[in-house]
Amino acid sequence: MINRNTMIKTFLLSLFLFSAANSLVAQQFDSLKLSQTEIPEGYLESSKREYKTPHAVSFYEQVELYESFVGKLKKKDIQSFNKKGDKGTIFYFEFESDFEGAAFLDGLLWGQEGKATTKKPEEYFAKGKFLVIWSFDLKSELKEISRRKVTSVLK
Repeated sequence: MINRNTMIKTFLLSLFLFSAANSLVAQQFDSLKLSQTEIPEGYLESSKREYKTPHAVSFYEQVELYESFVGKLKKKDIQSFNKKGDKGTIFYFEFESDFEGAAFLDGLLWGQEGKATTKKPEEYFAKGKFLVIWSFDLKSELKEISRRKVTSVLK
């Protein structure tokens, strides 16, 4: 028979481990974003969404509509940047389970082309529960810095 003190200790340990695991996932989501020190000189953060085509922003604003294709959303956020000649938005998503909507997202972002083009330059990276979409020109310096960070954090 388990005594009361053992049950309390086991419960508290389980609660602590669950809280720690949730905290690590929240930290991982936030660690995908660019910090002030990582933003290249000349770029300013913007409160305005600076997107290249309406597809990525539509997905961000209405992701719940696409739930049957991409999974149930847990969290989302954005970062927008502006520099003369280079502006755009990074869309961050965390789903409750692994993101499996790549085929759907390919069609939504690029249509029949099936890949990023100068007219439809959005690109994305998905791994596990996380999805990041960059709505920048194809040769954006900031996009490349963000992409390296995201792929490093999610390796």
